[in-house]
Amino acid sequence: MARYINPFTDWSFKRIFGQEYSKDLLIEFLNQLLLGEQHIKDVKFKDKEMLPETKDQRGIIYDVFCETDTGEHIIVEMQNKSQPYFIDRSLYYASKTIVDQGVKGRWDYHLTPDYVICFMNFNVDENTPKKFRTDVVLADKESGEVYSNKIRFIYLVMPLFKKKEAECTTFFDCWIYNLKHMETLELMPFEAQHKIFKRLAEIADSKTLTKEEQEKYNNSMMVMWDNYAALEHAVNKGIKEGMEKGMKEGLEKGMEKGMEKGMEKGMEKGLKEGEKKKSLEVAKKLLTYNTPLDIIANSTGLSIEEIKKLKS
Repeated sequence: MARYINPFTDWSFKRIFGQEYSKDLLIEFLNQLLLGEQHIKDVKFKDKEMLPETKDQRGIIYDVFCETDTGEHIIVEMQNKSQPYFIDRSLYYASKTIVDQGVKGRWDYHLTPDYVICFMNFNVDENTPKKFRTDVVLADKESGEVYSNKIRFIYLVMPLFKKKEAECTTFFDCWIYNLKHMETLELMPFEAQHKIFKRLAEIADSKTLTKEEQEKYNNSMMVMWDNYAALEHAVNKGIKEGMEKGMKEGLEKGMEKGMEKGMEKGMEKGLKEGEKKKSLEVAKKLLTYNTPLDIIANSTGLSIEEIKKLKS
């Protein structure tokens, strides 16, 4: 069994970042993520489930939802498999938390900033920037100047983080490296430089799990692998169907083209054979009049040898 739990199952992610006893990990991670912008001293976990106001509306269950000591709302989401509208989903989540800031009665529309941080543990599609970290803000299109700080998205595409341990030069690099490789590590790197990783090692140590926790972790791993298997099956099925369709279309086009070419060649051959037969008949007739062979050859296009064979 691996020394450390896989941090990207639903249960593991919430154990590391979504519990009161481990919120020091979340605070330190957020401070490194937002280095130079924010310094969070404390967070208060909010209800992760937002029920719909009416029956026909959709509720939301966040992975991690908290409020900082200075009032910012922070949503942290972890997604293991690709979804067609994952970016849209993050926009919906942010919009919901903004709308819910509204109060009945007199209100001046003052909003507290909302941050949505997405761990994307899958390869992105062709419409998404091909880089590890993408920061999205409300900014002027021409100048790039931030127009409002009330909404912010940070997308972290884990497969695109390629740094090796020796190449991790920042505290944030160390965080991402440890999270990405945690399940394969025997010892947690960077503990000497950053004490928080000793704490991470304690929380993520699989040997410290109770029987009940181990069962929950195993179940979360099964769900994750089932999702991977379903995705792989869908991809393989898509490839197979695509190949079959391509081969069928190619065969049909090939047959159509082949028949067309065959008919063309057949007609050409038929015409040539017809012309040859006619030439032979004309040559035979000319021979009955004792016409010189060179004249027959010039008239029919036959060779002298072919004409001589007709005489025998």
